[in-house]
Amino acid sequence: MEWFTAPDYWLTRLVFQRALAAVYLVAFLTAALQFRALIGARGMLPVPRYTQYVPFKRAPSLFQLHYSDRFFAVCAWSGCAVSAALLAGVDAMVPLWAAMLLWVLPWLLYLSIVNVGQTWYSFGWESLLLEVGFLAIFLGNDEVAPPIVVLFLLRWILFRVEFGAGLIKVRGDACWRKLTCLDYHHETQPMPGPLSWFFHHLPRPLHRMEVAANHFTQLVVPVLLFTPQPIATAAAALMIVTQLWLVLSGNFSWLNWITIVLGLSAIQFPADPPSVPDAPLWYVVVVLAVAALIAFLSYRPVANMISRAQVMNRSFDPLHLVNTYGAFGSVSRIRYEVVIEGTADAVPCEDSDWREYEFRGKPGDPRHWPRQFAPYHLRLDWLMWFAALSPAYAGAWFGALVERLLENDRATLKLLRRSPFPPDEPPRFIRARLFRYRYTTWRELRETGACWDRTYVREYLPPTRLAEPAQRS
Repeated sequence: MEWFTAPDYWLTRLVFQRALAAVYLVAFLTAALQFRALIGARGMLPVPRYTQYVPFKRAPSLFQLHYSDRFFAVCAWSGCAVSAALLAGVDAMVPLWAAMLLWVLPWLLYLSIVNVGQTWYSFGWESLLLEVGFLAIFLGNDEVAPPIVVLFLLRWILFRVEFGAGLIKVRGDACWRKLTCLDYHHETQPMPGPLSWFFHHLPRPLHRMEVAANHFTQLVVPVLLFTPQPIATAAAALMIVTQLWLVLSGNFSWLNWITIVLGLSAIQFPADPPSVPDAPLWYVVVVLAVAALIAFLSYRPVANMISRAQVMNRSFDPLHLVNTYGAFGSVSRIRYEVVIEGTADAVPCEDSDWREYEFRGKPGDPRHWPRQFAPYHLRLDWLMWFAALSPAYAGAWFGALVERLLENDRATLKLLRRSPFPPDEPPRFIRARLFRYRYTTWRELRETGACWDRTYVREYLPPTRLAEPAQRS
């Protein structure tokens, strides 16, 4: 069935599958290490409470059938194990049907996590990983050549990711049209990386060139994915280079990495394809049926993408099979950060011994230089950025965070870089204050060693304590 397969892309499939397995591994590791404090039985947004009022058909998940922290841990660590096995190439050692089932497992497990993850899992790269992971199920193994239609659908995802992001920019914030957004973006992005300070201080004419290059890469280059080789390979390679530039300039979880993985699926690597038999009929029927389903489900994402009222990062079906994407339709000009402090004093006042909690990724101590965490996703740090934009973004979970800090909850403290209180001596009061942060200048950096300068803005949460002493185990 020469019309059905593309033997010259066998190495492309191999590289794509191993890279996708690596992203899956990071995603499951993130879930396994953070879930107890975020969505565990005593988490800030507990899964059992969520599943009480959200039916299975709206959020299909294994955890709708049963939830315990132990069961979630088993699922998350099982996802890590299956991802590691796929990364090692186990799918190439088993029959075609078994390889497909192996790829079903991480997709099903991660779908179950995302669909009960609530605010903590509301990011576009969650749906993107699920959409890409679903198509990976049907890409086959060494028993068959890669199906042309699945390779095409992977390019279709990459097109929507890039083109949708380009459209939301030119339709949104005027600074994208004026080529000035990067005057602010590196300073105000959710989680700066170790090089973000230097990117911010690049000459402004270079920032203009960066924005113009971004528009070209997102609005022109994606069309070239559907042209003959080697043009499609060149287009994908240009997108990958752009994504690597973004990797260097910030911490965007695995958004850039999963986009790079999609780019790899469009590159035709030079290699002599092995001789394989024709694809079995059942496999052809299944792949074509899936392609028809994806084509049908693409209507609403495409309608959204071409609409003047375009929205970013929306799933149109509970299985996240076809979604719409986009990022930074608007860019903040000023960076605000919520700084959380505690005191052991019996009566809190301005002169009390207030001690600051330090987060792993979000700016806090002005002298603490940002670290590179991506593709690992610090979920609490990201949501703290949204909380600084508006208390409305934190209404569902911020009070629970404060309560856990007042209890010295071990699972919550593990999400932080440093707690200023000993494990057996929790604070009596917690308060939160809003600060304006800006990058220091070259001169300020030399004189103070601080990469940030911060200015107090207002009270975010007044001193708060537990109504009753916390019960400690």
